[in-house]
Amino acid sequence: MKPILNKSQRIGIFIDIQNLYHSAKNIYHGRVNYRELIKEVIAGRQLIRALAYVVKSETGDTSRQDNQAPTSDEGAFFEALQKAGLELRVKDLQTYAGGFKKADWDVGMAVDAIRLAPSLDAVILITGDGDFVPLVDYLKWGLGRHVEVAAFGRSASGRLKESADYFINLEKLPKIILKK
Repeated sequence: MKPILNKSQRIGIFIDIQNLYHSAKNIYHGRVNYRELIKEVIAGRQLIRALAYVVKSETGDTSRQDNQAPTSDEGAFFEALQKAGLELRVKDLQTYAGGFKKADWDVGMAVDAIRLAPSLDAVILITGDGDFVPLVDYLKWGLGRHVEVAAFGRSASGRLKESADYFINLEKLPKIILKK
């Protein structure tokens, strides 16, 4: 089903930066143009909040291959996200005994989406992570919100694509992927 593109529709955007970054890097050997991405998903509607979920590395160096927001300069990357109009949610990379590292914002992203849903007509989740299927179902059936999911079609969970009211395949949008 196509999204309701009503200019008075209030939307909130929730971006899983790690998911998007790794998909763009590994599948397309490029990076995401966040300014263009935001413009495309807003589609002329009224943006209430645009939140980006990032993980801060221990050293600030994101050139490593961990599951963290990657660029040669983490501070510059975060600043670029803010200049694109995104409000950052930052979490430190967690390191466990034995060197295991975890960078996960799933619960925080879900809580923010549920918390903001009463002031929104539509929720846009920008992630391909299938762990968000229960969130999509709750926002739709529990709170009566229209839910759109935007992700790269080749790396997005099939269940997530099916559960959304509308799926935006980022592969089909021009100017979203910047080649290195």
